[in-house]
Amino acid sequence: METKAHIEEHHVGYTTYVLVWLALMVLTGITVWVSYLHFGVFNIVVALLIASIKASLVALYFMHLKFEDKTTWIFVLYPIVLLALLIGLTAVDVFFRTTP
Repeated sequence: METKAHIEEHHVGYTTYVLVWLALMVLTGITVWVSYLHFGVFNIVVALLIASIKASLVALYFMHLKFEDKTTWIFVLYPIVLLALLIGLTAVDVFFRTTP
C-alpha cells in the first residue's frame, strides 16, 4: 500500500563505504597511537574527540542519518545536547569545587 508521502531512496556506493571504513581504521590507529602520548588532563578530551568523530561517521553513513529529514535530526541531537550538558555541568562542579 503506497502513501502520498514522497519516499526517496538514497543509494550509497561501495566506494563511500570503503572510504568511511578506511577513515575508521585510520582513526582507530590514531586512537591507539594517542593512548601512548601524555596530554595531562586532556587525555580524556582527546580520546572522546576521536571517539565522537568515529561515532559520527558510523551514524551518518552506516545508519544513513545523512539522508534523514529535520525531525529525525531533532531526535538524534536532543540526547547529544543533554549528554553534553550533563558532562559540562559535572565538569564545572568538579573543577570549581572548593575544599573545606
